[in-house]
Amino acid sequence: MTSLHISTPLLRHDGLSAALGKNVLLKMENLQPSGSFKLRGIGRMCQRAAGGGIRHFVCPSGGNAGFAAAVAGQALGLRTTIVVPQTTHETVRRRIRDIGAEVLVHGAVWDEANEYALRLCEAPDVMYVPPFDHPDIWDGNATLIDEAARQGEFDVVVCSVGGGGLMSGILEGLHRNSLAHVPLIAVETDGAASLHAAVRAGELVSLPAITSIAGTLGARRVAQQAFDWTRRHDVRSVVVSDARAVAACRRFADDMRTLVEPACGAALAVGYDSLPELQSFSRPLFVVCGGIGVDLAKLEDWKVQFTL
Repeated sequence: MTSLHISTPLLRHDGLSAALGKNVLLKMENLQPSGSFKLRGIGRMCQRAAGGGIRHFVCPSGGNAGFAAAVAGQALGLRTTIVVPQTTHETVRRRIRDIGAEVLVHGAVWDEANEYALRLCEAPDVMYVPPFDHPDIWDGNATLIDEAARQGEFDVVVCSVGGGGLMSGILEGLHRNSLAHVPLIAVETDGAASLHAAVRAGELVSLPAITSIAGTLGARRVAQQAFDWTRRHDVRSVVVSDARAVAACRRFADDMRTLVEPACGAALAVGYDSLPELQSFSRPLFVVCGGIGVDLAKLEDWKVQFTL
């Protein structure tokens, strides 16, 4: 079965490497056809389902998961419906529509969009596509590490965490590539830190609300699988401010001529701000998870908002 995702390059960030005295590597998932890593897991899930007779995908999403499901549906020639909350920007809705998916706007927040999406999946040939919480999604996301393990050597992985699908896939990939000894620095923004809250509480916690600008990290409750991984792997939870995440996006745009969302900037901030969690490592691998919810106008707006 040919994958819907592509193999992305592993690049060295020369400027950051020199500044930190480390060999800083970037896994460029922003180059996926969907604009983010999401196509790895969601694409795999959709392909397997299509082989089993599914003919219609329904995905509740604030943006990136829905775009990945739409890309998968288009590639497989199947109907795709993306349910977004009112908070999803019209530019994101339009990008999803432009590749042939139906976009329905329902609810003020993702949880309400999700409830509506579930009600649309009652027919036997219709499948609910979760944004992050499914074994097929973790299996697909693990291919990121399958590739990276062949492309270079690294002694820590740094990634952003929303619902935990990327994190769960990375950890699955580390373990199946004999890299279980490699720690993970799991980064969230203040106001969307459901994993950090769970780690501190010792159990899953539902945040009262998402207040971070990094909307695609906005899962009020992290996946059980992601929390379980913190019990059997060296996972170091880090929380950064929205301002730091946005500043990292702007610096990354200058350095690499590439736009990424604040959700991605959160992980990059660990390097740009030389946070202490990075100090003991010499070959960090940053997952540049990407995201379609960014453009030059938004970067400029965020600059003004955070007085950067």
